[in-house]
Amino acid sequence: MLTDTAARNAKPKDKPYKISDSGGLYLLVKSIGKYWRMDYRFAGKRKTLAIGIYPKITLVNAREKRDDARKLLAEDIDPSLAKAINKQTKRHAGENTFEAVALEWFIKKQAVIVSTTAVKIKSLLEKNVFPWLGNRQVNEITAPELLAVLRRVESRGALDTAHRCREYSGQIFRYAISTGRAERDPSADLKGALTPVKAKHHASITDPKQIGGLLRAINSFSGSFIVKCALQLASLAFVRPGELRHAEWQEIDFDKQEWRIPGHKMKMQEVHIIPLSPQAIEILQSIHPLTGQGKYIFPGIRSAARPMSENTINAALRRMGYDKNEMTGHGFRSMASTLLHEHGWLHEAIERQLAHAERNKVVAAYNYAEHLPKRK
Repeated sequence: MLTDTAARNAKPKDKPYKISDSGGLYLLVKSIGKYWRMDYRFAGKRKTLAIGIYPKITLVNAREKRDDARKLLAEDIDPSLAKAINKQTKRHAGENTFEAVALEWFIKKQAVIVSTTAVKIKSLLEKNVFPWLGNRQVNEITAPELLAVLRRVESRGALDTAHRCREYSGQIFRYAISTGRAERDPSADLKGALTPVKAKHHASITDPKQIGGLLRAINSFSGSFIVKCALQLASLAFVRPGELRHAEWQEIDFDKQEWRIPGHKMKMQEVHIIPLSPQAIEILQSIHPLTGQGKYIFPGIRSAARPMSENTINAALRRMGYDKNEMTGHGFRSMASTLLHEHGWLHEAIERQLAHAERNKVVAAYNYAEHLPKRK
């Protein structure tokens, strides 16, 4: 543990060096000064948070800021991103520019969406909307002005991005209306003005004979046993690839034969129950001696503290001879949906098992156990 005396007496050396405290906090000593830094991991990446300059920020202050950052991490919020947003919000305080309102809206939204999605939304707005509309008063922006910005995105072939920009801009304008800073949403006038996006479907195998071949290929997979188990479970639980690789042992109830994924991990931010078949339980029991002492059921190759890489499942499928236009990690969901519908299972039960969006959000808050007997 670092002491204030050690921090005060630290002298510069030929090269910058660190004096560690705890929880990732350390004092970086350079020839030009001393700086508090905190190393942490977020979304599988190593990051550093700049906390302040010593002695303006004391050891006690630095530890308080470290603890605040760790609380954000516990809520799946990147402290560096939160710091940047707060800095921008303060800079725009009192302004009613589109960017100021957007950042305020983003802070509200960040609390209810997956962290990786939040990063993508902010980056999308910063690259495609803020440079042209960020400094404009939110209540003065017209539909033709917004369309010109969207056309710029569309012109480079990024049709899906253009539609997302319109969607998020609309949410920002509606937030401005609800907070008394705008009277209408100009994005609503642009319905049908953009080139439609052709729906893209994840490559999937749906022919029963080919599915049989795929399952046999998985069972004879000669790579990592952890990856093999992940592939086997994907074909039985048909969760999203991110939900599979972030699966934790604490979410599995062997007595109830259920996998209960907390809302903050789900795309729709709702608790999701997955009934586990005897085959799924067998797979989990077979891998438990290998990874059961850690957090993740399917940890990464380099570190058990991190989940499996997002490319691992697709890489395994390629190794088995399935190209990206034939089968993907996400394709297990399409496979299951197609076959279950063909076999006459209740559509609503299938949709609930896939954790697809519930149009009625009030109902959605209570229906995570809906159709559970049929899903079992």
